[in-house]
Amino acid sequence: MKIATWNINGVKARLETALQWLKEAQPDVACLQEIKSVDENFPRQPFEDLGYNLETHGQKGFNGVALLSKQPLEDVQRGLPGDDSDEQARYIEAGVSTETGYVRFGCLYLPNGNPLGTEKFPYKLAWMDRLIAHAKSRLSEETPFLLLGDYNVIPERADAAKPDDWLEDALFQPESRQKFRNLLNMGMSEIVRSCTEAPETYTFWDYQAGAWQKNNGIRIDHILTSCEATDLVNGCGIDSFVRGWEKPSDHVPVWVDLAA
Repeated sequence: MKIATWNINGVKARLETALQWLKEAQPDVACLQEIKSVDENFPRQPFEDLGYNLETHGQKGFNGVALLSKQPLEDVQRGLPGDDSDEQARYIEAGVSTETGYVRFGCLYLPNGNPLGTEKFPYKLAWMDRLIAHAKSRLSEETPFLLLGDYNVIPERADAAKPDDWLEDALFQPESRQKFRNLLNMGMSEIVRSCTEAPETYTFWDYQAGAWQKNNGIRIDHILTSCEATDLVNGCGIDSFVRGWEKPSDHVPVWVDLAA
């Protein structure tokens, strides 16, 4: 089972790019972030024509997440538990039944947190606390579970081409990085770094200043797995070539292959 995550930066702006990638990569499950569409306006038909079941948690003009699956999506949950007043569409979760068992996955678009010194950074940290609490609950179930998405966290200096440029950015603050490590310390594995320690392993290149051409990237799109899911991992990858396509997102797909 191939499960992928991709911040597509607008489903309508990136529709043809998304369809092209799905046809080439053939993921069994795709977790999309920043769809920037309300549920009723999401262009469902082209994805369904490719054989995908689809669930969305949208928001007009901002945020929004979606799940695509070749198998029926079960027990769909919209929104991250812990704050009923949070109206931002940043989390959707579901499971699928396979020939060997049941796999559950959460698709997340973690708050950016910038600029520092505003209410956006405390919101980011509070959201991460809710994610940690939810992950702890899921881990207690001892079934394969994955958290995939745009975490808006640069875990280590090696995950940025120019780490010093990010010292005053919410993505690289000690508090953000510590909460990311808290997820790992609970027993989750960070799959890309489990598969490779190669330098210049990035998932995002800004549209400005020729970042893609200069390979001035950062790694902020991550796949975290429970112990039960980690045991099923056959491999992983980053489809960085998609960044060179016409009308690309500034992020690229990241995927994991499970023996499930």
